[in-house]
Amino acid sequence: MLKTFVRQARADDLEILEAIENEADALFASLFSTAGWRPAPSYTKPSQENGFILVASDTLGSDALGFAHVLEVPGGGHLEQLSVRPSAARRGHGRALVEAVKSESRLRGYERVTLRTFADVPWNAPFYLSCGFVERDPDSDFLRDLLIAEQQQGLGYGRRVQMNFDLTDGLHR
Repeated sequence: MLKTFVRQARADDLEILEAIENEADALFASLFSTAGWRPAPSYTKPSQENGFILVASDTLGSDALGFAHVLEVPGGGHLEQLSVRPSAARRGHGRALVEAVKSESRLRGYERVTLRTFADVPWNAPFYLSCGFVERDPDSDFLRDLLIAEQQQGLGYGRRVQMNFDLTDGLHR
C-alpha cells in the first residue's frame, strides 16, 4: 500500500473536488444503471464555513486524489461526502481520509461523526463498518431531516443507512 498524505483543503484545491466527486459518482451511475445521477456541487463556494474539507494525495504537494467534506452539526460532525478518483481507488486513500476525519473531529471537540450511505454497496456501508462505524437510527433533528430530504430527492436506488462513529469511546482514541 502506498503512503497517503492528508491535509486541510486549500482554496486552490476546491476547483478539483467537483471533478473527483463526479468521477466517483460515475461508479454509482453504472452500478444503479441510471444516467440521471446528479452532478456534484461546486466546492468553490465557502464550503468550509460550517465544517472542514480534507484532501488526500500520493505525494506532498501533489493534486488531490480524494477528499472528505465534513459538516459541523449539533453533537459532532457529519461526513457529507467522501470521494476518491476511481483511478486511485483501493490504495488506502479513502481509509486514510476517514481516519483523518476522526482525528480532526476529535481535535474540534466533536462527540461523534455521522454519515448516510448505501447499505449494500461494497465501498459504502461495508467499508465504513470496517472503519469502526456502526449502523444507528437517526437520532437528531438534523439526521431525521436529512433522511426526509433523501427520500424527497429520490435517492431510492438502494437501501440507505445511518452510521455513527463514537469519538467519546476510549477504545477508539
